[in-house]
Amino acid sequence: MKQIFPNSRNSNESVALQDGQTALDWHSVDTCTARAAAAIRRDLGDSPKRVGIFAHNAVEPVMACISALRAGASPVPINFHLTPAECAYILGDADIGLLFVGPENHEAGLAAAAAQGIPLVVGWRCSKVKGLIAWEDWLAADGQQEELGIPARRYLHYTSGTTGSPKGAETPASMFPQVKSVAELFAAYRDIASQLPAGPSMIIGPLYHTGPLNSVRHVIGGKPLVILERFDAEEVLRAIDSYKVSTTTMVPTHFQRLLALPEQVRSRYDVSSLRAVSHTGAACPQEVKRAMIHWFGPVLVESYGATEIGSVTMITTQEWLDHPRSVGRAQPGFEILILDDAGKPLPQGQPGLIYFRDLSGAGIRYHNAPEKSKAAHIAPGVFTLGDIGYVDADGYLYITDRESDMIVSGGVNIYPAEIEAALASHPDVADSAVIGVPNAEMGEEVKALVIPREGAKPSAELLLRHCREILAGYKCPRSFEIVGDIGRNAMGKVNKRILRAPYWPSERTIGG
Repeated sequence: MKQIFPNSRNSNESVALQDGQTALDWHSVDTCTARAAAAIRRDLGDSPKRVGIFAHNAVEPVMACISALRAGASPVPINFHLTPAECAYILGDADIGLLFVGPENHEAGLAAAAAQGIPLVVGWRCSKVKGLIAWEDWLAADGQQEELGIPARRYLHYTSGTTGSPKGAETPASMFPQVKSVAELFAAYRDIASQLPAGPSMIIGPLYHTGPLNSVRHVIGGKPLVILERFDAEEVLRAIDSYKVSTTTMVPTHFQRLLALPEQVRSRYDVSSLRAVSHTGAACPQEVKRAMIHWFGPVLVESYGATEIGSVTMITTQEWLDHPRSVGRAQPGFEILILDDAGKPLPQGQPGLIYFRDLSGAGIRYHNAPEKSKAAHIAPGVFTLGDIGYVDADGYLYITDRESDMIVSGGVNIYPAEIEAALASHPDVADSAVIGVPNAEMGEEVKALVIPREGAKPSAELLLRHCREILAGYKCPRSFEIVGDIGRNAMGKVNKRILRAPYWPSERTIGG
């Protein structure tokens, strides 16, 4: 077995991976991921099937991700909040051949796998359950010989669907080295990790998000990783202080919760080890960002983009202080276009729909959905993420509103179509419109405007219970309002911006 982690030979005593229950040195991570990669090759062979990872934050899902890449298989991180039916859809669409689960949701994983006829479900830290293979037993069986010369395959990520079904997209080229083999992939990550600040990274967000997954891939290059099972504001500070964390990724809601801690609690912990705190996922209120800069120092790096394409703009702390509220300038390989409703360019400072030109010509590509891929573009390689904004004289982009229906709550994208479809299946609902309304901590929260069927009087409790039977909890509305009309026009369309406007204190109808 070849040792491929840069620290696995000379620093076997140092900790490579740790969560609240387990700490592993580099040699252990190297050995375990080699065995797991061999087991994946044994079970999947040369088939194009992918590896699903449906589990809460822990050491094992990190090793499962790395092992899949080491085996030349495509990992599919799955949102652990999903219901069995929601998970099953992804398992089928992604062509999963092997599913990993954790103790918190192994029952949901088994149910989803059974619905898709997937016989291989491997779980860690789980009690014995019929149909579930224990992680230790799975690793102990003989596997195939490791072959690092085989082609490397990218992650397949899933985002909520604008039309009701999740959409799959491979890790974009900007976030995944364009190499031919597994050996070249691991070498590329060694080069990337060597340029990062010394000290461990820390994951505080769910491992199915692209930001935390970047830190997972940096482990391949030799950067240690601390994994928090869930976000707890004081525990985050304690971990930064205890482990001398140098890099992490947060969203504005994390900032708000950290700032909400009493000053005497915040002052207990030393955060001076931080060298880069990436933040993304949602607009950050100015006063929140300034407070974090004052506390953490000039280490904040904001990016704007999407799972499907990666970061398209970026801005450092000093740039943001010079250009408040901006989300930065275009990243290499992209150009910003501000267009009017007719698709014509607008002058500097005038808001319009934000488009990006991918200079490679690739643009956004959805898995098994050529029509959705085509619909995301107005020209080859020219796409929008659905936001409205303008560019200043220095080329910095400012987002002022959202053209799409998407709701961003706590950095998580929520698409109303899924929720409206769930409401439509209730016998007391004639029609509905789901919108985002202000939430001081989360930026936005989900609100459902419901038109009842004639004679029906559905309660909020009844509608919420119905939604929870179909949808993951984070997608369910926080409030319901019975209305007589949602403004649906003759073509069946609803203007969500008009519906949102009464609930917002200004003309801006998105969080931040």
